[in-house]
Amino acid sequence: MSRQESVTLTNMCMIRDGGRVLVQHRTDPDWPGVTFPGGHVEPGESLTDAVIREVCEETGLRIAAPRLCGVKDWVNDDGSRYIVLLYQASRFEGTPVSSAEGEVYWAELNGLAGLPMAEGMDAMLRVFLDEEISEQWFLREDGGWTSILK
Repeated sequence: MSRQESVTLTNMCMIRDGGRVLVQHRTDPDWPGVTFPGGHVEPGESLTDAVIREVCEETGLRIAAPRLCGVKDWVNDDGSRYIVLLYQASRFEGTPVSSAEGEVYWAELNGLAGLPMAEGMDAMLRVFLDEEISEQWFLREDGGWTSILK
């Protein structure tokens, strides 16, 4: 049995400025709502370089020293795995600028629940913020997805 599997690597970054975080109100109809910026890791690119590049492309900010704080992952019906590396950063330069991905703006961290968050962001926030949780795993059950925090 092969131990290899097809994997899609992506990232997302919570950029913190005191009690504020930079959010992105996504326009993608497949996953709309308020989330954090991020995107795909390009072939041959380091994971850290990918999150720095994606944040810059989507927000105009140049982050430094992003810290990996967890993962979100699942296995698709075709057997391929999808992994989202979750980072935090508090060192950055520049002024936020929206992109085709969606409007970006600063929001109070303790007020995120009142925003129209993207599906699953409430559980994902726990991975970003709770040092006892490092993974949001999605399990296919009864034709739907079940989110499990580990």
